[in-house]
Amino acid sequence: MEENTTEKEKKALNYHSGEGYNNKKGKTSTAIIKPCETVEDLSLAYTPGVAVPCRVIEKENEKAYKYTNKGNLIAVVSNGTAVLGLGNIGSLAGKPVMEGKAVLFKKFADVDAVDLLIDSENQEEIVNIVKKVSNTYGGINLEDIKAPECFYIEEKLKKELNIPIFHDDQHGTAIISGAGLLNALEIVNKKIDEVKVVFLGAGAAGISCARFYCLLGVRKENIIMLDSKGVIYKGRDNLNKYKEEFSINLENYNFKAEDKKIDLKETIKNTDVFVGVSSKDLLTSEMLNSMNKNPIVFAMANPDPEIDYDLAKSTREDVIIATGRSDFPNQINNVLGFPFIFRGALDVRAKEINEEMKVAASHALAKIAKLEVTEHVRKSYKRKDFKFGREYIVPKPFDKRVAVEVSFAVAKAAIESGVAKINLNLEEYRKKLEGKFLK
Repeated sequence: MEENTTEKEKKALNYHSGEGYNNKKGKTSTAIIKPCETVEDLSLAYTPGVAVPCRVIEKENEKAYKYTNKGNLIAVVSNGTAVLGLGNIGSLAGKPVMEGKAVLFKKFADVDAVDLLIDSENQEEIVNIVKKVSNTYGGINLEDIKAPECFYIEEKLKKELNIPIFHDDQHGTAIISGAGLLNALEIVNKKIDEVKVVFLGAGAAGISCARFYCLLGVRKENIIMLDSKGVIYKGRDNLNKYKEEFSINLENYNFKAEDKKIDLKETIKNTDVFVGVSSKDLLTSEMLNSMNKNPIVFAMANPDPEIDYDLAKSTREDVIIATGRSDFPNQINNVLGFPFIFRGALDVRAKEINEEMKVAASHALAKIAKLEVTEHVRKSYKRKDFKFGREYIVPKPFDKRVAVEVSFAVAKAAIESGVAKINLNLEEYRKKLEGKFLK
C-alpha cells in the first residue's frame, strides 16, 4: 500500500512516521515532570529516595494515588478485533488507533493514557491480563473489541476491579448520540417516551445505544432492532443474550414475511428515529420517505454512513441527520465524551462509571449545544453560523466548555450515586476545572 498511495494517504503516513514533522515515530512519548538535573534530584527520583513512598504505599495502597501517576493514568486496551471502519486487523495493526486515543485523552482532558495491546481473542485471557496489570492504572478504556466478547469483558472487569472500566465503542457512541437525540426531539417537539425507534446494527454500539436511550426515556416496546439477518425477534435462531434483550414478539406487529427475515424497508415505516451502526448506503430515499414527519436519522457507520448526508437532506427537508463524519453537521464524535468522563471519574476516584454518570454526561452535552457558540469554536472551524438547531444538535470538540461541564457533571453524579471515594467540594471543583480548561 505504501507504494501506491494517494496524497492524503501519504500525508497520514508522514504524520505517523514523523517525516516532515519531527522525525519521531508514532504520536505519543513519555515526559518527565519532576527535575532530574542534579545528584540530589537523582537520589530522590530513584534510589535511595524512591524507597520512602514505596514503604508508604506498601502499608496503605491508596497512597499510590498520592505518590504515583496512577490517579491520572488510563490504559487503552484493545485486541484489534473491531477497529472502526477496518474490522478485525489484529492488535498490532490497531496500535495507531490506540495511540490516537491517548492523544485525545491528553489533548482534551489532560489525562495520561497508554495503549495496552493484547494479542488474544479469548475473552477470559483478556480479562485475566487486564486484572493482572490493573494496579498500574487509574482506569481502563476498552477499545475496538468485537461483540459479543466486549460485553462480557467489560461486565467481568467491572465486577472484579475497583477502578473505572469503560468500553468507549459502546458507551461513548450512546452518550453522544443520546445528547443529540434529546436536542433533536426538543427541536421537532416530540416526546421521548412516545417516539418509535429502529436500530440497524446489533453489535456493541447498537445494543448499548438502545439500552442508553431507554435510560433517557425511550420505551423499550417502541424499539425494533435489526442485524444482518433482519429483525431480531423472539425464537430466532442463534441469538446471543445481548440481542435477545431487544427481541420482539412478531405477533405484535403486522409484518409480512413468510421466511421471517423482515428487513429495514418493512420496519422503518412510520417510525420517528433511525439509528444506524452498521454499513454504508443501507438506508434508501424510499425508506426515509416512509418515516414519520420530522424524522431523526443517526447514520453513524464510518467512514461512510448508512445514507449520505446530502441525499438525506435532498430527500426530506424536515429530516435531522447526524453522522460520524466531521465534514457534515452534527458529527457524533466520541471525543466529546470519553476524555471528560474519565476526567470526572478520576478526580473523585470513582470505583466505576455507572449509569448515573453516563446520563449526566449526556445531559451536560445537550445543554452545551444550546449555549451561544464561542469565538474560539468559530475560529477553530472557520465558520460563523453555528447555532442550536437542526444542523447543530451536539457541541463541537474544541468547545472548551465541554471539558468543564461534562467532567463536572460526571464527578457530581459519582458523588451523588455513592461510587466516589473523594467527596469534593463541587463549587471549588468547578472553579478548578474552569481555571484549567477555560484559558
